[in-house]
Amino acid sequence: MEQTNRTDKQLLFKGIKTLVFALLSLFMGPILMHLALSDKENSLYLPLLIVASLICAFAVFLIFKGIKIIMASMFKK
Repeated sequence: MEQTNRTDKQLLFKGIKTLVFALLSLFMGPILMHLALSDKENSLYLPLLIVASLICAFAVFLIFKGIKIIMASMFKK
C-alpha cells in the first residue's frame, strides 16, 4: 500500500502560532529598546535595555523554531 504525503494540520497551526508570537516579539523588542536608549538618565535604563535585548533574541529563536515546526509538519520528520 502506498501512503500519501499529507501535511499534519495541527503541527502546521502550532508552527504558525509560534511565528505569530515571533512577530509580536519582533515589534515589542525594538520598541522597548528605543524607549530605553532614548532616555539614558532614567533609573530603568539598564533593566529595560536587558529585557529588550532578551525579547529580540527570543524573537529570533521563535522564528527558527516556528519554521522548523512548519517544515516538520510538511515533511514528516
